[in-house]
Amino acid sequence: MSDMSSVSRERKKRELKKQMISSGQSRPDSGNHNEGRKKRKRGHRLLKVLLLFAVIGVGAAGIYYYFGNHQFTEYVVGWEKPIQEGGAGEYKNFGSNVLKYTKDGMSYINDKGETVWMQSYEMKNPIASVNGNYAVVADQQGNSIYICDVTGVLGQASTVLPVIKAVVSQTGVAAAILEDSKANYIQYYNKDGSTIDLTIKTALSGDGYPLDAALSPDGNQTIASIMYLSGGELKNRVVFYDFSEIGKNQKHLVGGFDQEFSDSIAARAIYPDDTHACAFTDQGISFFSSKNRAAVELTSQVPADGTVETVFYSNKYAGLIAKTSGGENPYRMDLYKVNGDKLFSAEFNFPYEHVDLSDDMVILYNEESCMIYGLNGKVKYSGSLGMEIAKINQGRSSNSVIVCSPQTMKEIRFR
Repeated sequence: MSDMSSVSRERKKRELKKQMISSGQSRPDSGNHNEGRKKRKRGHRLLKVLLLFAVIGVGAAGIYYYFGNHQFTEYVVGWEKPIQEGGAGEYKNFGSNVLKYTKDGMSYINDKGETVWMQSYEMKNPIASVNGNYAVVADQQGNSIYICDVTGVLGQASTVLPVIKAVVSQTGVAAAILEDSKANYIQYYNKDGSTIDLTIKTALSGDGYPLDAALSPDGNQTIASIMYLSGGELKNRVVFYDFSEIGKNQKHLVGGFDQEFSDSIAARAIYPDDTHACAFTDQGISFFSSKNRAAVELTSQVPADGTVETVFYSNKYAGLIAKTSGGENPYRMDLYKVNGDKLFSAEFNFPYEHVDLSDDMVILYNEESCMIYGLNGKVKYSGSLGMEIAKINQGRSSNSVIVCSPQTMKEIRFR
């Protein structure tokens, strides 16, 4: 019996040992299998996400290429609304759409065709200047100046001398070129219309008189194109004034360029952003850097290929249209970034009357039709829009425009 019991005990020990070994091996195998399955699932999810991003990227690139290079031939009217401020007038790019100004008043109309505000006045010859969300409207050869932003009129100023030109900064500081029989003045105003104790006086027999002027976005610097007499000849210079602490030690004059403009006339000067300025002459465009505000630098001068007919600009770009020697395309358009880098040149034969930069569109138009370029120099649309055209702006998408006539406003969507 003892031998049989001993054999039985040994058998039970071996079976128990097998069970322990089998159980001990099955648990780690099961864990490894589950962990591997989780890793494979994570890998599949990551692959799906990467494929989704790739599809989105390819789709976005395709859409960008399509809208950037496709020339549309048809359009539909998205909406049409009457303009509350009636009568013939002028338009300026302002806020999300336009500022309309007439002899009787002005109004801001947004990109939904809604009149946000209106202001009545009486002017014989209204002129306007816009910078960002601020605008100034003045009576040329008159004495009234209105300063406003997208919320409404902020202030009004009355001048003793006639106004020749008025400009505004992106902070609401305004300046007006005033004229009397012996001298011209650049007078500065706060956005509420109050006079700033700051005046630049010039005389033709001395320093010259300002042909044009513009303010830097912060209102502290001024670029001015000055006409002066030298040896009995009329000459031109471009000067920069700084009225912050930076310019005090230099009597506010931080840049003067005579020789570079001795054979040209800078009829328009602009300050598109904090570190760049441009002067448009009858020979081309001059680009300036004001990164060093104490010493403004002339960085480049690009000549026009022909006779300059029109200049146009925004806070990012500057361009001109020149009449060439003729042929099939008698006009040449050149567009630059405000640092002087060239974007494109295009020759065309469209009989334009106006040209505007609006977001990423260059828009040429007359009363009946338009020709629209993208910033890559490709024509996006050319043809009639079925209405009298007084102003065109880019709409809320890259394939839409907002078209103003004297009485109505429409959103046009190209397709």
